[in-house]
Amino acid sequence: MSQSATRPDPFPQVRAVLVRVLGLEDRAHLLDPTTPLLGELPELDSLAVLELAVALEEEFDIVVDDADVTGELFATLGSLSAYVHDRTGGA
Repeated sequence: MSQSATRPDPFPQVRAVLVRVLGLEDRAHLLDPTTPLLGELPELDSLAVLELAVALEEEFDIVVDDADVTGELFATLGSLSAYVHDRTGGA
């Protein structure tokens, strides 16, 4: 039996962190992987990007490299979730 296991999709947890950091409780049910983030959510300003990165680091025990904090990473909730999946060793 193989001991390698695939990690669960982090999307629900990433969404929960985003909702908590940005105070989007009233819109959480509308957020899916295609939801645009940077430039579309007024709550996601430059300070909130940093707060979100720190919250994701704490939640998932990862390091978000400064060089990775780009518009592409924060383009959609799905791109952010995919990054977390990769950083946590997702298969």
